[in-house]
Amino acid sequence: MLRALSFLLCLAAGPLSAATSEVAQGNVATARLISAENGIGPGGETISAGLDVRLEDGWKTYWRSPGEVGLPPELNWEGSENIASVELAYPAPTRFVAFDIQNFGYGEEVVYPLTVRLEEPGAPARLSLSATLLVCEEICVPETLDLVLDLPAGGGLDAEAAARLADWIARVPGAGPEAGFALDTVHLDETALTVKARADVPFADPDIFPEQGDWASFGAPEITLAEGGRALHAVLPVIAPGQGDLALTLVDGDRAATLPATLAASPPPAPATGGGLAWTLLIAALGGLILNVMPCVLPVLSMKLAGALQARDRPLRQVRAGFLASVAGVLTFFVGLAGVIVALKAAGVSVGWGVQFQQPVFLALMIGLIVLFAASMFGWLAFGLSSDAMTRMARTEARGGLGGDFATGMFAAVMATPCSAPFLGTAVTYALTRGAVETFAVFAAMGAGLALPYLLVALRPALIRHLPRPGAWMRTVQYVLGGLLLLTAAWLVTVLAATAGWRVAGVVGGLGLGLLGTLAWRRGSWSLAATGLATVTAAALLLPVAERGPGAVDAGWEVFAMDRVTAEVAAGRVVFVDVTADWCLTCKANKRLVLDGETVSAALAQTVALQADWTRPDAAIAAYLQSNDRFGIPFNAVYGPGAPDGIVLPELLTEAAVLDALDRAGG
Repeated sequence: MLRALSFLLCLAAGPLSAATSEVAQGNVATARLISAENGIGPGGETISAGLDVRLEDGWKTYWRSPGEVGLPPELNWEGSENIASVELAYPAPTRFVAFDIQNFGYGEEVVYPLTVRLEEPGAPARLSLSATLLVCEEICVPETLDLVLDLPAGGGLDAEAAARLADWIARVPGAGPEAGFALDTVHLDETALTVKARADVPFADPDIFPEQGDWASFGAPEITLAEGGRALHAVLPVIAPGQGDLALTLVDGDRAATLPATLAASPPPAPATGGGLAWTLLIAALGGLILNVMPCVLPVLSMKLAGALQARDRPLRQVRAGFLASVAGVLTFFVGLAGVIVALKAAGVSVGWGVQFQQPVFLALMIGLIVLFAASMFGWLAFGLSSDAMTRMARTEARGGLGGDFATGMFAAVMATPCSAPFLGTAVTYALTRGAVETFAVFAAMGAGLALPYLLVALRPALIRHLPRPGAWMRTVQYVLGGLLLLTAAWLVTVLAATAGWRVAGVVGGLGLGLLGTLAWRRGSWSLAATGLATVTAAALLLPVAERGPGAVDAGWEVFAMDRVTAEVAAGRVVFVDVTADWCLTCKANKRLVLDGETVSAALAQTVALQADWTRPDAAIAAYLQSNDRFGIPFNAVYGPGAPDGIVLPELLTEAAVLDALDRAGG
């Protein structure tokens, strides 16, 4: 109705002077009442009017739902004559930052359209208004502006007032069909509001303004467009929960609509970005390939290289078979992991990359397996990589070594999961927010990337003929690699201590050492190896896990909490968030190489540095990661006056990236 009225006002505008009130002057705002009608025409029942507000540069005032802070206008019509009711409409708002917090409203100027209904049609009327507006810049100032507009009997329209009113009436959000908008799915939980919407004409620069009761507030949306811009997917963090019905105002340029939301039981999946699934598979494969040079996987790749050195004189078909077995081991693990993730998602369990390292039984199993691999490197267990085993494989066409090659591939894949690499976060996020087919495809692509070095040798097995001939020096190499594996096992014992307590870690570590010593005494006993592995794993399963104490963080850091982030940003401070875990080697590398560096640590000392320890399962940390579309770590973000919604840093930190984010967040 308002849009139709604006069209009629433009058509009917005449040359007469419009009725306007005297200008009321406040501290930083002025206001006047305007009317397209010069008077009340015969039988006239309604008047089209407006509250015309002008603000000094930099000052803002508020929409009906002001955001995290602020107040909407308060209008008092006492003293008006021949007025039955006044209905105020709100033009579509813009998003701005006041006190480093997201707010919705208007800058420079706004006309609030008014629809005035008369008690006595055709009779003179008086509009008497006391308007209280909250206006903000560096401080907030309440402005009370008193206005009076007398409308005598008579008629006529004015071009200037009619055009100005028509302009602002056209900015009032209509219903969805008027703007060509429609809501597909809306989901709301304690951490995020997720919206999927469509537009007849592609979105260009959309924004979303939610309303739910008087005090609900939401962060800025992270918007993804798909299907040529016609499909919108948005995630808005919940700052303060609301009550009652939820309405969403979608704004895109000069199009705006307010739509009531019906909440769905589950959030809609995020749309594919870039080239969709095909592009994500390429990213996943590249991320998997990069994992080969990460500190988690490099020792395992070195083990395979040692095996290749000893196999250089074997028949090429055996070399090919061995490396294909390693490829099969990698792919089997990744496909199996995808199956577990699909099953857990179906059961409603939250999943993420590397979270199996939060489980004591898994850690104990890994410690036992690493001990067995180390024993194999020392020649105490014919696991397929020892010198004696390789010599036997070189002399025969038997297939006895393929089991060891397969296990090496599996082991490399398992050790890759506590690491994160460039592109991996994007691929994992895509996989964990899609269906089963996409999950299997993305994880298989990651496995293919990790297995690519093995596959290249399998395709060209003659490559190993260019490697140095094995000799006595190979024994030294194997002892070194075995020692590195034992250091890895020792590191996992410390992770187990953080996860389950030192009692469990001490027992598991002691059993692991006992297993290693027994294998050194009774070499090659596979039954003993299996029994020892089962005993190590059972210890973690049967021993009670120590209770989790208060959050412990590194020196110079404070315990993370999202409400602390909000409070510090509201106070004008910069906040650096580091989500880490004892099992995350990439997190440790970031800290040692970047965060603990002299320049960055000095910069962080001027901020509020918050650390979230995800060594053990933590629902709040998992929810925080998911609100940022992340399902693994490391995760680092910077918040501040210049970036109240946060600047997310890459998985592999650099000094330049951290310092630039701190500078931008500081405003």
